Amino acid sequence: MEGSQGQNEPRPLGIEDLEACLALDRMALNGLWTSKQWTRELTDDHRIALGIEDAESQLIALAAGWLVADELQITAVAVAPHQRKQGLGTQIMKALIQRGGIAGAVQASLDVASTNRAAIALYASLGFVTTGSRRKYYRDGSDALLQWLKIENSRDIHTDQTDNSNTFRH
Repeated sequence: MEGSQGQNEPRPLGIEDLEACLALDRMALNGLWTSKQWTRELTDDHRIALGIEDAESQLIALAAGWLVADELQITAVAVAPHQRKQGLGTQIMKALIQRGGIAGAVQASLDVASTNRAAIALYASLGFVTTGSRRKYYRDGSDALLQWLKIENSRDIHTDQTDNSNTFRH
């Protein structure tokens, strides 16, 4: 199904998307993960990986996470540099949180570089709050901010934010 700007709606990613995930990872995340790590992300039953393709079927956004008990641990979010500031990050994150909620997650967590202002703003707009940090966590020496989101009524979730209370309307 096509979105308003010629992009498709988020769809589940599988092992057949490995090369596209690796390419987007290199382009947007400076090669954060290896082929082995992406293979695990795309094949493990406890993980969720979603992607958005452009009109030419090129992967331009992805989000991934894994379910641990009642938590969705978001492990990767990437948008192709030439596609940023078009709402794709919001779209893919909402879809991932919704999938996690349907699978039983009542909260979501992630870490984000303290220097990544765009990602911090995106996550804040979705209701994530910073609960801690890890000093010099990333390869470049930047700190990680630990962020959490409460997912209310996760089995029947819509991603319309009602206020700044760190919840989503059901």
